[in-house]
Amino acid sequence: MANVEPQTVAAALQWRYATKKFDPVKKIPGETWRALEDALALSPSSIGLQPWKFFVVTDQVMKERLVPAAHQQRQVAECSHFVVLTVRKNLGAEHVEKHIDRMVEVHGVVRESLARFGQMAIRNLDQARAEGRLDVWQTHQIYIALGSFMTAAALLGVDTCPMEGFEPQKFDEILGLTGTDYGSVVACAAGYRSDDDKYATRKKVRFKREDVIVKL
Repeated sequence: MANVEPQTVAAALQWRYATKKFDPVKKIPGETWRALEDALALSPSSIGLQPWKFFVVTDQVMKERLVPAAHQQRQVAECSHFVVLTVRKNLGAEHVEKHIDRMVEVHGVVRESLARFGQMAIRNLDQARAEGRLDVWQTHQIYIALGSFMTAAALLGVDTCPMEGFEPQKFDEILGLTGTDYGSVVACAAGYRSDDDKYATRKKVRFKREDVIVKL
């Protein structure tokens, strides 16, 4: 596998910005989108439990329905693909067993060899539940997936705009999640910037490297 050159990564991260205006005509090609789906599916998570589902909205009618619940932000409707990242709430033994099933399938091992792993995972979830932080812990995992998605998009020349500015309950209603085990956490619009998005040419404002990175 060929490694990406360091300057390529830096250039992609300098190029990306929270796109305010998408070109509604430009759509992400199928092969490119499949790579971005891989970035979501391959995202790391605590204990590998992947407490999420990613809802990809490309239907224009559905995107327009989401706009009012996103405080009228037009990126939702104008982007090529709108991704809603949701968390699996009240994670428990059933989800752990599903993960173990997949481990057995992928690694070709006997289920009994994973007994200690399963016990550890369930014990950690139960402890977090008892301390009232289970859903918060799992929700944090969603942002790892978001970062993976946005970085991969930048490397592929796809624009993104992460969005927390929406009403999760209304998103859940529109997406059919009400009453299920999943809830909306954050979203990300993906596509290609409009030529007249004035924010595209603004210099990126970040603290100096030495102000945020501490070398010990």
